[in-house]
Amino acid sequence: MTQPANPRPLSIAQAIAAYLDVVRLARSPNTARTYAHALRAFQDSLARREISPADTPLLALQETWLADFARDLKDLAPATEQLYLTAVRGFYAFVAGNWRPELNMERIKFMLRQHSRRPGPRLPQFPYKAIERVLDYAQSLKQVAAGVDDARERLRLLRDRAFLLTLADTGLRVHEACGLRRGDLDWEQGRALVIGKGNRQDVVRFSRRSLDALQDYLRARALLDGSSGRPLGTLPVFARHDKRAGKRVLPISTVTGRSIVRQRVREALGPEAEGTITPHSFRHYFVTRVLKGSGGNLKLAQTLARHRNIQVTQRYAHLSDDELDRYYAAIFEKDEGAAPAEG
Repeated sequence: MTQPANPRPLSIAQAIAAYLDVVRLARSPNTARTYAHALRAFQDSLARREISPADTPLLALQETWLADFARDLKDLAPATEQLYLTAVRGFYAFVAGNWRPELNMERIKFMLRQHSRRPGPRLPQFPYKAIERVLDYAQSLKQVAAGVDDARERLRLLRDRAFLLTLADTGLRVHEACGLRRGDLDWEQGRALVIGKGNRQDVVRFSRRSLDALQDYLRARALLDGSSGRPLGTLPVFARHDKRAGKRVLPISTVTGRSIVRQRVREALGPEAEGTITPHSFRHYFVTRVLKGSGGNLKLAQTLARHRNIQVTQRYAHLSDDELDRYYAAIFEKDEGAAPAEG
């Protein structure tokens, strides 16, 4: 009797595909895309050294290949380099946990510290005053909606007003805002439960103006929601209002969320401002407002922004140029006419 041939050993490429499947299930779509880019770059790095990921068995995977990969990333920004190395180090940990327990992850981490650059701290840059002008414009959309006959356009105006005020006053990330369901909101407490970064459940607080805008929008949407045939709590907070959606109540995507910001920024500030304010700019605005309003309470800002690491929050704890000018003038120009002290 003929013996069956031995199955082909698992290749590096197959292990990478399995790892990325796990990442797609456990992490956000943006993270999954970044990790896919990183692992593609890692495979390209191997190919340049005449190592074929598709033909090389996983048993041949070497710890030193990760150091070689780090050297290949020197043309990238330090922050991107760190992201790519984190992704590929995760792949090595995945391999160690499933097939290669002899891989020494502590040695790998030490080796990467020797070969990678640390990105320097960068202050968040965003147009604070321009965002406030956009929010003033967003408030005016309620009056605009009152004079519009087209039902879909009226709903879009009220939705976009509520969306922008929600981003600014809650610190929600764009995918978190787009994923909100009506049942997530506690109207009496002014809070919502959201699934945040790292698949964590978090409590987010809403301002009075954002709740008022949401109520205006949802009241205008009552007929559409009532005819959906679904429990209200399961319906999205921010819904699509286009011809393709029809009478269905479908959630907006993150692409739509970014389009809302882009369109309303253009209308409020002019075409030259398009792209200068993104959904994440409103999160920067939120953290800065908390710090200004609390006298620089970092712990409060960290908690409300749901930053895991307070060092992220500290990036916002800087004075604006206007504040620096005022303090400088107060110190150096208040006694301009006085004679200098001897010394």
